[in-house]
This record gives sequence, C-alpha cells and structure tokens, in this order.
Amino acid sequence: MNIATDIFLFTITAPLGILITIGLWKLFQKAGRPGWESLIPVYNIYIILKISGRSWWLLSLLLIPGINLIVGLGIMIDFIKSYGKFKMSQNAAVVLLPFIYLPKWGFDKNTRYLGPSASDDFYEEHHGDLKKSPAREWTEAIIFAVVAATLIRSLFIEAYTIPTPSMESSLLVGDFLFVSKINYGARLPMTPVAFPFAHHTMPLTGGKAYWDGIKLPYFRLPGFGDIKKGDVVVFNYPMDADSPLYRPVDKRENYIKRCQGIPGDTLSLLNARVYVNNKAAITPPRGEMEYMVRNNGGSFNWQQVYDLHLSDIQQFTNQDFILNTTARSAALLKQQSDVQSVRANVRLRGVYDPEIFPHDPHFRWNVDNFGPIIIPKKGWTVKLDSLSLPIYRRVIEVYEHNRLQVNGNNISINGKAANSYTFKLNYYWMMGDNRHNSEDSRFWGFVPEDHIVGKALFVWMSWDAETHRIRWSRVMRMIY
Repeated sequence: MNIATDIFLFTITAPLGILITIGLWKLFQKAGRPGWESLIPVYNIYIILKISGRSWWLLSLLLIPGINLIVGLGIMIDFIKSYGKFKMSQNAAVVLLPFIYLPKWGFDKNTRYLGPSASDDFYEEHHGDLKKSPAREWTEAIIFAVVAATLIRSLFIEAYTIPTPSMESSLLVGDFLFVSKINYGARLPMTPVAFPFAHHTMPLTGGKAYWDGIKLPYFRLPGFGDIKKGDVVVFNYPMDADSPLYRPVDKRENYIKRCQGIPGDTLSLLNARVYVNNKAAITPPRGEMEYMVRNNGGSFNWQQVYDLHLSDIQQFTNQDFILNTTARSAALLKQQSDVQSVRANVRLRGVYDPEIFPHDPHFRWNVDNFGPIIIPKKGWTVKLDSLSLPIYRRVIEVYEHNRLQVNGNNISINGKAANSYTFKLNYYWMMGDNRHNSEDSRFWGFVPEDHIVGKALFVWMSWDAETHRIRWSRVMRMIY
C-alpha cells in the first residue's frame, strides 16, 4: 500500500512537470525564442529572466535556501505579466496551478507577448492595465509568493538537497529531492514565528531565523499511512536539543536516513547485518560499507575509481587499502587481475565503542554489532533498572520532558518514586545506507515521532560537483 501511494504521487508529479515544460515551450515561442530552450534546466530560467527584462544575476539568488523560493515565484509572476497577466488571480494561478495555466496560456491565441514587464517602457505603455507602480506590483507579488510557498512546503511537498554521503550509493551528494509531507501527515509548525524559508539560521548573517518565545504543541494532520521499515525519511536531528544549540524540535537540523525499526520492534546488528524481531532485514542493494583491499601494489586508476564508485580511499602500505563501496562493486573489484583480496571491514563482536549509543560500558556494542534493543512504542511500559535506564533515560528526560533523578538504586520521575515508565510517543530507528560513513541512531539513539518531517519520494535533479554535470540518469528517479 505504501509503495502504491509513492508510485501514485510520482505518476501525478512527473506529468505535471511535463505540462509546465510544454507551457513554457509555447510561451517562449510567443516571445520569439526557440521552444527547446524550455527543456534545459537553469538555462530555461535564464531565458525567463531575459523575456521578463530582469537581470541574469537573479539566478545566483536561487542558490540561497529560503530566498530561492521567494525569488523563484517572483520570477514566474514577472514572467506572466510579460504576457498581460496582471490580475492577482492570475498570479495565484501561476504559483498554485502552473501545470494548468502555463499550457493554457501557451496555447491561447489571445495570449501574446507584450514585452519585458520589468522595463520602464512596459509600465508606461500598460499603465491602465497595471494600475499600480512597478514597486508595488513586485512587493505584492513577493508577499503572495511567500504565503503560497509557505503553505505548499509546510503542508504538501518540499525540496531538499543531499549534502553528505551518508546514504550513498542509494542517494548521492548533489541529489535534489522532493519530500512528501502528506504521506505521514503534515506536522504543523511548533515554532510559528520564523523568517520565511530559512530553517534555523538566517542566510548571510548567520543569526537565529526563528523566535522561540511562542511554542505550539505537537500536532500532525492525517496522512496516507504510517512509517514503514525501509522508508527513506527526513527528520529533525534529535541531538540539536542539547547544548550549545537548544533548538526547538521543528528547527533542528534536517537529516535523511532509512527507517530500520518502528515502534515496538526489537532490533540488533550482527556482523553489520540488521535483524528486526529476530529476522534479517533487507540490506539496501546500493548501500555502501568499508572494505579492506589488497592488490599487487600501486594505486587505483581514476577510471576504476569512477566506474566502481570507490570512495574514501586510504592507503596503508603499497598493497593495502581501506575504501567505501557497494557489495556489487566489491565483488567486481575482487574479479580484477591486480586485486588479491577484498573483504568487509566489520568490527568484532564484543568490542566496546564509547561513541555508540547508549555510551555505557555495560553495553559492549559497536557500529557492526549492536543490541538487541527495544524501540519505544506509545503506551508501552518499561521496567526501570540499571540496564534499561541508560537506554531510555534520554527519551524520558529530553524528548518527553520529565525530571528524572537517580539516587543509588532509587529512581524518581518528577519528584515521585518510579520503577517503571510508560512512553507518550512513538519512536523510530534510523540508519544511513552508507553503513561506515553515517552518523545515525547507532550513535544517538531513537528518533521521536514529533521529529518526523516527511518521506523522500523522488530525485528531481542531480548535480555532480566533481564533473560539473547533471546526472541525467538520476533525474525524476523514484527513491526506494
């Protein structure tokens, strides 16, 4: 049912993009431009600016998070004014329903290109139609764009960028994603007073982009379904609750990982393999991990590194390397004539890593051998003792806002003696597909349900910063 919902949303969203492109093709032709210019990402925005009479440097503002949405919608409103669409209802149409109105105007014989709307001559010629100064028109357009975009990104869908390799090779650095808020239900803002489109930090100045003087309780609208094991989920980083940031829940950093465990599950890792309720979980086929490689001497050639997607290569001797790659690429690497051996670099069972949750020497766990651990479920009651308290203390104190004190063998919660605790929220276990290059639940524990932002649906664009090229094979690609 969950996969069917994703496919349904994708099959709706992808054709909408095609309709918008068709509309731009026809409108470009009306302005005397070749229609094919609408097909090229970024360049088509440059042409829109040129048709509207706006400066090309506005493209640079589209790289700034938050500001890009305001400017982007303002550019489109400016663009349709060049075709005589001056009314507020028409501004609303291009913002909310561009897949309908851009093709409609493109094929409409009565819609014609009047000239660049940003020029002084345009205002003088069409003064009777505009009835407002260009400054007022632009101001109203920005205000409308802010309101419309805020509603869209808060309640329906929002764009995100992959900044780190923690999900490689399932998701690559430079992938641009659409994340659905409606799959799990949109979370209403808990910190409502904030600068539009800036998450937690102001662009350029670096100050706080929100005021936490007003805080609203957690509330989520009904969604299509619940989080399933295997879903790729965007959520707020729970550790931002701590010093020195002390950020509100909805202003904590956005992370993206794969859900490996849901409320009530018993989860463990054995030799880097995830087990849920004593059953082996499906390993992401494009997930990466560390491998020890021995070859006949010398480094890997560039083509080999690129074709097999080898990363984080470290050389220890003339023959010995550690690198990150997928299981498939490791198997292909092992077949090469100059490679002697390839084996997964799995940490030994029973070797304690103090960086691993719950950071207690009683639990001799590491990134590859961990648990078993029970993921809290709303309404579940756990017995509190010296073994369970290190695992659930943060949940009780930080996420569910209780005052917990321990005096010898005596435990009190909010001033009352307690030997058990009943959880108020559901929790999840999130892990990166790049198992040895991901800071995830193995390091900081559970993700509360009020931290969940949405489900990653598909990659709409992907940019390779190393080659400075678009990865066309990843464009409009579903995320599994």
